[in-house]
Order: sequence, then structure tokens, then C-alpha cells
Amino acid sequence: MSTVRRVAGKLGGLLLTLFLASLLVFFSRFLVPGDPIRFLLRGRKPSPEAIVEVTAQYGLDLPPWQQYLRWIGGVLHGDFGRSLQFRQDVTTVLGDRLPVTLMLVVMAGAIIAVVGLVGGAVAALNKGRAADRGILIGLTVLGAIPSFVGSIVLISVFSVQLGWFPSFGSGSGFWDTAFHLVLPSIALAIVFIVLVGKVTRSAMVEQLNREHVEVAISRGVPRIAVVRRHVLRNALGPILTVSGPLVAGLIVASSIVEQAFGLSGIGSLLVGSVDRLDFPVVQAIVLLVVTAFVLVNAIIDILEPWIDPRSAAGAGAR
Repeated sequence: MSTVRRVAGKLGGLLLTLFLASLLVFFSRFLVPGDPIRFLLRGRKPSPEAIVEVTAQYGLDLPPWQQYLRWIGGVLHGDFGRSLQFRQDVTTVLGDRLPVTLMLVVMAGAIIAVVGLVGGAVAALNKGRAADRGILIGLTVLGAIPSFVGSIVLISVFSVQLGWFPSFGSGSGFWDTAFHLVLPSIALAIVFIVLVGKVTRSAMVEQLNREHVEVAISRGVPRIAVVRRHVLRNALGPILTVSGPLVAGLIVASSIVEQAFGLSGIGSLLVGSVDRLDFPVVQAIVLLVVTAFVLVNAIIDILEPWIDPRSAAGAGAR
């Protein structure tokens, strides 16, 4: 299969997946109990005329399929509708909060990459030794710590007792925000470090046991050169495979961490919007998460043959 056809196939699958996801995201709101009109008119005794007016204003009087076409048409033009809670465009509401979450996810991702990859690689290169056992025990312990527990522990130790980092708020300005996000990013990264670390160790151990690697080492080729040229590159495939779920998982898990640290990101916004039946905001955030997940997986599928030529050969054989 040619590269152009393969990429075109991946893009076609991506568009189909996003279309099906948009249907699920939009129509799922009809399964949720609660009336958004009552929320909009809260604190008052709405007259039938007021209910009719607000229903028409938000297009809730249209058949569901017409509501979907109206919504998806706006989404394709960058218009996610109007927030019921904030009485603002959803794009504006998300734009105010998205930078904090993006910075949190990027910082957590950097921590995961460094600690998870290095820890897994060190464990693999010392398989069966004390370093390997110590790292595996450490990863197992980290994996048992939920994000909210990690947040509480980090706040108690590094904010309350030591006073090194702030415990609340997002800060102002790039560097101040980054400083405020140090503890939240660590709390967010904890569970995912375990995933990346164990996948890295398993993939590298598998490559180290390959015949051509053992032959190269037995012939006197420096071990570090063999690891760099053959082991690491061939182990990247499984590591990249977990990247798609990891990105989506970070965005979703950020809601817990943002609540614990009082951050004004889209995670805490999602929790509040679900509680207040703010369907336009919930739909926009869920669609963004799904889009990020699908895009990352599509990019990985496209890049994988260049990173690991064996996957391209396997696909061609099939």
C-alpha cells in the first residue's frame, strides 16, 4: 500500500470517527435527566410564554436532528453555542480556561516522559537486579495512589509544611502559572508514569532478548551503541501506542487535580457544567477530548512506519 493511500485511509477513518463521536456527544444529552430551561429560569416562576421564548432562543423547540445539524454546522465554524451558565459563547468560556489545562497537561506529559521512559529503560537494562526490583516496586506503589490522594499529600508536604509551592489558584503570567502548576502536574502524572514505565521496560526487555541484539553484544559491539541503534528505536512502537489513551486520560484526569488545587481549567469547568446541566459546554469539552484522542492516534499510526519499519512491512504483507 502506498504512503498516500495509507495516509488518505487514516484521514478518512479519522473523519468518520469524529462524525460518529459528534452524534454520540450531541444525542447523549437527551438521555440525561433534567431540564435546561428550568436552570435558565431558576429562581423564578416561569410563565408559559417565558418558557416558549427561551426554548425558541436556544433552538430547543426544533426536532433533535435539526438541533444536531444546527449544532454541528456551528462547530465546523468554531461556534459551540452559548453557555447556559455563563450566558457567554462557549468558545469564549473555553478560551479563558483552556491555556491552564494545556499547560498542566504539557508539564505532566514532560514529567511522564522523563520519569517513565528513564525509569523503564533503567529497569530493563538491569533486569533481575536490585535497580530493576526497586523501580518495579516504586511503580507499583505509585500506581496505587489515586490522583486526589496524591494531590492531598503534595499539598500537605510541599505547601503546608515546607511552604515551597502554592496550594491554590492558577497564578498570573506564564512563569507564575508554571510555578503554580508544579504540584498539580506531579499529581496528574503519578498514575501515568506507571503505565509508561512498565510499557517501556517490557518493550525494551523484549528487544534485548532478540537474537540480533545478543549477537551484536557477543561480538563486542558496545552495549550502549546496540541499545541506542536497535533496542530503543524498536521499543518505541509499544510506547507510542499508549500515547493516544494517555493524552485523553490526562485531559479527563485533570478535572480531579484542578478541583483539588482550585485551578480554573476545563477539567473543573466540565465538573461544574455537568452539575448545572450546561449542555453546550459539556458537549464542547467532550468533543475536544475525543478529537484530541483521535488525532493523536491518527498521527501515531501515520508516523509509526517511519519509526518502526517492521510495522510497514507487516501491513504490506497483510
